[in-house]
Amino acid sequence: MSQKKQLKLGAILHGVGGSHTDWQHPDVLPDASVNIDFYKKQVQKAEEGKFDLAFIADGLYITEKSLPHFLNRFEPLTILSALSAVTSNIGLVGTLSTSYCEPFNVARQFGSLDNISRGRAGWNVVTSYMEGSAANYGKENHIEREERYKVAQEYLDVVRGLWDSWEDDAFVRDKKSGQFFDPEKLHSLNHKGKYFSVRGPLNIARSKQGHPVIFQAGSSEDGRELAAKEADAVFTGLESIEDAKAFYADIKARAVKHGRSPDEIKIFPAIGPIVGSTIEETERKYQEVASLVTVEKALDYLGRYFNHHDLSQYPVDALFEDLDIYNWPSIRSGNDVIKQQAKEERLTLREVALRVATPRSGFIGTPERIADLIEQWLNEDAADGFIVGAAVPSGLDDFVDYVVPILQARGIYRTEYESDTLRGNLGVPVPVNRYTKARALQQ
Repeated sequence: MSQKKQLKLGAILHGVGGSHTDWQHPDVLPDASVNIDFYKKQVQKAEEGKFDLAFIADGLYITEKSLPHFLNRFEPLTILSALSAVTSNIGLVGTLSTSYCEPFNVARQFGSLDNISRGRAGWNVVTSYMEGSAANYGKENHIEREERYKVAQEYLDVVRGLWDSWEDDAFVRDKKSGQFFDPEKLHSLNHKGKYFSVRGPLNIARSKQGHPVIFQAGSSEDGRELAAKEADAVFTGLESIEDAKAFYADIKARAVKHGRSPDEIKIFPAIGPIVGSTIEETERKYQEVASLVTVEKALDYLGRYFNHHDLSQYPVDALFEDLDIYNWPSIRSGNDVIKQQAKEERLTLREVALRVATPRSGFIGTPERIADLIEQWLNEDAADGFIVGAAVPSGLDDFVDYVVPILQARGIYRTEYESDTLRGNLGVPVPVNRYTKARALQQ
């Protein structure tokens, strides 16, 4: 009897929520985005549910119309380091930009988190699509998307090289002889490329999982290529199983072309499940959140997809495809989906804004129905796992309490952690130190 494919799960910890109005819900802590106790409770609940990872998203630019969560939130590496002290097995993944941070600093920060957590760190590699980010870092202009991905490729090469500065047995720490480390196992990178010049070595050793796990979230052509070549796991926001299956097959095929096993890269669609004992209960939970969203707030929310463009200047009942913004180049892959749906269904600006601001997850219903959908996506190769977001305030608790036991009973999800490292739980290989590997080949 063949082994059932095993599900992977992550939880996105998103403070006061992913809309302009979630914070107004009576069950939401209005300071959740900067409340350490809230984050501790959330991450421990996810670990109770045997989740592979907790994920902290990030951005580098805000306006007065940004989401409340974006206006006042923790920097990912800082909060993840704090959460490492109150958890034991769950992975700790944070977003950090290759466009506005120095590779040496990033290698050091994630290397530190990886050691603090004893091998549970992960880096969601992004290139920052918001043009306003440049002004916060003393840059005249934001780098164009194609160029950003070229920068990201070299950036990853540098960071990985720095992570290999010390071979795993370099630190002898022999008090009697006075030898602290083996100098033959310390290596300077001496990288000189088009975008970066970094000497090294890094001043922290590798953790027991070798390198932090690399995540990638771009769905554009450039993003898919970077993911297939470099990532251990991929986040995606595709809503239909057909689109998810096509994305899954594409990334796996690209990985094979780059000489990788398709099992080395895990695909995680994002879902916002709403769990209830009846359809009526789930609909009530959805409406409690959706009813808080006004058209004005929905326009603000939609505007962030278009570089925080002010959409209030347009007539809300005009067809979206007739607006000049419809013909703007997309700055992120999700924009193309919005444009396509608006054109196919002849949606007005009002309809597009409300739809985007109050998404109705397909994963809504009884615990059994949600478990059925998850199992279907898993078995039909639409996903290796899911990033679970809290579409309603009780979302994570409900999922862990009512859906996880069903998945476990079906034999597709763990009842205990396999490992105390993120790589071990995800089932992705530990990278061998490049210098150790080269020495072994010479012998």
